[in-house]
Amino acid sequence: MLQAQILDPVSFRTEFNKVSDDVAEIVFTATIDPGWHIYSTDLGEGGPISASFVLERATGAHEDGKLLPVGNEQAVYDKLFGMDVRYFEKTAKFVQRIRLEGGAYRVEGYLEYAACNDQNCLPPSEVPFMFTGTADITASPTDATDDDLSEEAQGVLSGEDAEINTSDSQQNLSNSPFSVLNSQFPDTWSPVISELRAFGESVGTVDRSWLYIFFTGFLGGLLALFTPCVWPIIPMTVSFFLKRSKDKKKGIADAMTYGLAIVVIYVALGLLVTLLFGASALNALSTNAIFNIFFFLMLVVFAISFFGAFEITLPSSWSNAVDSKAEKTTGLLSIFLMAFTLALVSFSCTGPIIGFLLVEVSTSGSIVAPAIGMLGFAIALALPFTLFALFPSWLKQMPKSGGWMNVIKVSLGFIELAFALKFLSVADLAYGWHILDRETFLSLWIVLFALLGVYLLGKIKFPHDDDDARVSVPRFFLALASLAFAVYMIPGLWGAPLKAVSAFAPPLHTQDFNLYKNEVRAQFDDYDLGMEYAQRVGKPVMLDFTGYGCVNCRKMELAVWTDPTVGSLMNDDYVLITLYVDNKTKLPEPVKVVEKGKERTLRTLGDKWSYLQRVKFGANAQPFYVLIDNDGKPLNKSYAYDEDVEKYVEFLQSGLRNYQHK
Repeated sequence: MLQAQILDPVSFRTEFNKVSDDVAEIVFTATIDPGWHIYSTDLGEGGPISASFVLERATGAHEDGKLLPVGNEQAVYDKLFGMDVRYFEKTAKFVQRIRLEGGAYRVEGYLEYAACNDQNCLPPSEVPFMFTGTADITASPTDATDDDLSEEAQGVLSGEDAEINTSDSQQNLSNSPFSVLNSQFPDTWSPVISELRAFGESVGTVDRSWLYIFFTGFLGGLLALFTPCVWPIIPMTVSFFLKRSKDKKKGIADAMTYGLAIVVIYVALGLLVTLLFGASALNALSTNAIFNIFFFLMLVVFAISFFGAFEITLPSSWSNAVDSKAEKTTGLLSIFLMAFTLALVSFSCTGPIIGFLLVEVSTSGSIVAPAIGMLGFAIALALPFTLFALFPSWLKQMPKSGGWMNVIKVSLGFIELAFALKFLSVADLAYGWHILDRETFLSLWIVLFALLGVYLLGKIKFPHDDDDARVSVPRFFLALASLAFAVYMIPGLWGAPLKAVSAFAPPLHTQDFNLYKNEVRAQFDDYDLGMEYAQRVGKPVMLDFTGYGCVNCRKMELAVWTDPTVGSLMNDDYVLITLYVDNKTKLPEPVKVVEKGKERTLRTLGDKWSYLQRVKFGANAQPFYVLIDNDGKPLNKSYAYDEDVEKYVEFLQSGLRNYQHK
């Protein structure tokens, strides 16, 4: 979970380039940290903050045209905003053309932009500029045409930075004529960073996504292990290694090398996926409508295959050729080719699992995610070959091959079919078909998991199932869990939040019939007014630093705030103050502040609340929740994006306990 810290993932360089006597360009060049992106221009209402150019003071010059985004712009459909968005990764340039009127000129203003990653969105940031100089115009300004624009302004990157006109100077921003707020902020604005650290507040992040991806792959490997294509091969392979060598230690070493070769093969497959697509493209796949339709159809085909309609196999000539090569060679190469033969022969069972796994982890956007997922998959798949080689007596205790393995295949078919609907949902939102709104999605999931439960009870048969009518105890409990999950989802048809499926189901606003009214609403959206009220009523305060464009803020509100215990605590025991750091409402008058030795201008309410979060709590990422008393002192450490309801309840309850003991 992300704790309090100041994130600064984007750095800008600003240049003033003369294109002709009467035309200049202000070029903003951004360097963006891996995993982060900044949004482009003109995204429209209801979406994230667009990059924009603000010219506050201009003498002897004026804007000429719009701010132009330049570079490798990514365009994807964002299902949370319900619209297409455009953004830049790694690097970006924005170019604003300025028309010089002749004589002395002075231009002052700022570029505003917003930065996000998969976990956090930062409040809108500004890149200030001030340039002065003299323009010697020998021709009429109206004679200038679009040909005066540089290649950058025309959207063509030359790969080289434009020459900076060193005769123009960028002045110190302290010369700005904005008024300075002479009165001090209230005492409740005083920094409490040291107090937060006393509660155990940390600075830094613990990235759990890689661990999650690894265990997802590991679980996929375990499932593949118990399929008819893999399980019967284990005792034959281990026995082969132990018997072909008179030296038992060498047999064990060969079996372990075989397991290691399996790991190498599947990790190489994960790396190949990244090399073919690239991290940025993989991240774009998660919201690209066409690719999501492709993923949907692919998973449906995999599910039908698992149901027994047909087998997805690689050409037999491939496995025969590799197997023949393995017999003719010796040493490590022979063992590696045998492992490769296993990968080819077992593809009809492992292929759908690997395909689903790669689709899921690839859309995380991490360049190493496919390799990490395949590492977990391969370790689970290779583990029994090593363990049975070390402990040969365990081979006698292995469950015999039988119909139970086909039950696993068919069950995986149901699960793949359910997850296929997740990808169809993204495409449905993109095209506005409204064929898979939330209640339709939940209805299909309810039916699928109910049918899975009925199948596990032996009431439905598929082509390769045994006629044995007996239901084992593990199978009975799996059926019970599937049927219970189907029943759990039924209230969602009337608007229940269903936190367990909130990451998969379409947004709640797509549901036509909603009886659920347990919502948490902020009492104040102004910090000072909220603190005054809390002092009068004698209640602790919960500060919710959020943003209109914050994806994970909405996830927390849907998955956590809808919990009855959380809602009761927040509505009854706290004064909830929600502060939008991207609120564009103008302040009555711009305010000058000095932060870390640099002068900064607060122009909007969002600027003000973002400044409060930085100077008081030492953080600038959202969502960010902190509990304070009536004097603005923290009651425990802060809380960021983590959908664990129990942790959130403990966060709220511990704050209450500390408040009552003050």
